[in-house]
Amino acid sequence: MDEEIYEDIVIVGAGISGLTTALGLHRLGLRSLVLESSECLKFTGYALTTWPNAWRALDAVGVGDLLRKNSILTQGFKVVSSGSIPLGAEQSHDLLLFNFESRCIKRKDLLETLESQLPHGTIRYSSKAVSIEETQTGNFKLLHLADGSLVKTKVLIGCDGGNSMVAKWLGLDDPVSTGRSAIRGLANYNNPDHGHGFDPKFHVYSTLCVHFGFVPCDENSLYWFCNFSPSFHRYNEENQDPLSMIKFVGSQLRDAPPNISNIVERTELHCICYTPLRLKFPWNVLLGRNFVKNNVCVVGDAFHPMTPAIGQGGGSSLEDSIVLARCLGKALATSNFEQEYDDEYIRVEKGLRMYVKERRWRILSLLTAAYIVGFVQHSGNKVISFLRKRFLSKNLVKITARMGDFDCGDLSTIPQKMRI
Repeated sequence: MDEEIYEDIVIVGAGISGLTTALGLHRLGLRSLVLESSECLKFTGYALTTWPNAWRALDAVGVGDLLRKNSILTQGFKVVSSGSIPLGAEQSHDLLLFNFESRCIKRKDLLETLESQLPHGTIRYSSKAVSIEETQTGNFKLLHLADGSLVKTKVLIGCDGGNSMVAKWLGLDDPVSTGRSAIRGLANYNNPDHGHGFDPKFHVYSTLCVHFGFVPCDENSLYWFCNFSPSFHRYNEENQDPLSMIKFVGSQLRDAPPNISNIVERTELHCICYTPLRLKFPWNVLLGRNFVKNNVCVVGDAFHPMTPAIGQGGGSSLEDSIVLARCLGKALATSNFEQEYDDEYIRVEKGLRMYVKERRWRILSLLTAAYIVGFVQHSGNKVISFLRKRFLSKNLVKITARMGDFDCGDLSTIPQKMRI
């Protein structure tokens, strides 16, 4: 064994949920250690749509205004649903009528901003967690790392994504395949005079078994995605070559106006990725009992992976982080420094269970909405396709907007004297 480390609170994963959880705890005076398997922050996915719920969470940890400086306000949806992209009824929906704040922010900006607010040394890179061991009393968890190091902790929080090692240890069901995949990219228009020239709206184009969309991050960059069925399109899922992905998406946009197809063509090869879409069914959350085991819990995609149909993967993770930091902070807040250690251990578990209890119904509603919207968006059924074109697109926008109008609360006032 090369090294043994002790930290009161250990977070596995330096993604959105991991860094936000660490920052929320830091704002409450609680130190944590974040273990990240990579050598640096990872920006796969490139950007994410943020709704009012996400901005309320970002404001709660004090980074909202920092991120607003480098993004533009999304003002609505522009939806085209047809057999071929330029045809069919185009529908526009103005988000400003809902008094919404929605923006598309780059993951790089988000993660680097969160990292910049954390104390030096909070994140330990090149630290891949491979297994978890309980001490005899169960009061501590021993985390074995790939380099032979051992990390001992009183609280273990899994923010390690859809393939979460912590979730597997808890005994949670693996996410299941939707039968669909996403190719995503970031297109840069380095023209200071004109930029990309698109309206600051969420542009969506739905064709048979393909859902393509894009949204400006700022005046010079666009985040785009293409959701599709690999089996229907005979797409080789093992092919991760960026050029082949660009060619494939371009073939789905062959009837689109030149300025649309040009978005994909000008995407740099290091700014494109392929992701199979997986999810956790709503009933898994409704009936699940293993989201907490004494002093271990999960957050974000490790808790509830969902499809991108309503754009709430990142926002729901931010909500989780705020609620967990608040519940754990309240559970650990005490002015009595003479309490027995075992009582402290009980309070940790109680705080984690408070977090799951508060989040369960919100996550259930998000998963259900994402499941329904995704089904309608991607269905090849002729009846559903007809209804989607003529009637349903406006209602899908309303569902998406409604799911984003949520307030998870702030970190609230916690007594200054805290210990763990």
